[in-house]
Amino acid sequence: MTKVWSTEELKAVERLSYWIDAVCDTYVQLDCEGPRDGRPFHGEIAVEQLATLGLSRVTSTTQRVKRTPAKISHAVEDFFLVSIQTAGQGTLVQDGRAATLSPGDFTLYDSTRPYELIFEGDFQQYVLRLPGPGLRSRLKRAEALTAQVVSGSRGAGHLMISMIRSLAADIETLEPASVAAVAESVEHILIAGLCSLPGASEPPVSGLTAFHREQIKAYARQRLRDPRLSAAEIAAHLRLSASTVHRVFAGEPETITNWIWSQRLDSVKRDLCDPSLAARSVSELAFAWGFNDAAHFSRAFRARFGCSPRELRLNCLSGGTTAR
Repeated sequence: MTKVWSTEELKAVERLSYWIDAVCDTYVQLDCEGPRDGRPFHGEIAVEQLATLGLSRVTSTTQRVKRTPAKISHAVEDFFLVSIQTAGQGTLVQDGRAATLSPGDFTLYDSTRPYELIFEGDFQQYVLRLPGPGLRSRLKRAEALTAQVVSGSRGAGHLMISMIRSLAADIETLEPASVAAVAESVEHILIAGLCSLPGASEPPVSGLTAFHREQIKAYARQRLRDPRLSAAEIAAHLRLSASTVHRVFAGEPETITNWIWSQRLDSVKRDLCDPSLAARSVSELAFAWGFNDAAHFSRAFRARFGCSPRELRLNCLSGGTTAR
């Protein structure tokens, strides 16, 4: 079900106020300035929700949108947003960098730090909204990748724009069982595009470190359902010292302990979106993946995905595209 915000039927004096409510509801708390030359303002936002991934299409006139320190200080929101330009031009300013997007290009920005979006003429963008903790757990030094242009003319950028256009065209036909998988595919292509940026490069690790890292991950994935799984238990099984396990993981976005919790949360998320498991309770699914405290699970889930487990399940199983 698509939620649409449109200024089309409003009086001219009501449009900007309505638009500010629309962008704040869809994304995060923002300030917005309309055209400075007296031209009439118009805009439309069409919003879909795919599991924890928000997808919207913004079509509007010239404007400036700001995420200010004052808005951030009163907010609990923690999202990354991705603007994918489809018509006109737009510029994102964040972290001392400016990214000017032409059709097909995309860029990343972080709601926990100030930013500005500048549109000097009519434009259209697709915007993705992803929970901040989830992306940070997959992408080291994400703060170094904001406000940089990923070109849509080649590589992962080209795949991204093609996938988003196809998804937007066919979203109403998605089966609930495929919603979470499609959302994860979009995130994987996004990460691939961001990893092509200079700020994403990491010093190469030794072959032995890479081997141990994969050993650790493979064994941990096999044992995720066991609540006793720990760094010490992994070290003992692989005949490594505990300090070696932690040192091997030093180049990852998360510690080994946090990585285990993240893998478990991702697994529960997939199960919550699986129609064949709809008869099993949220707690039952959580405990099946190594959690043993329902309250801790609920807090951790909301912190990672920005919604409760029940909200996510409702979204995924009620047609797959219910807007929040």
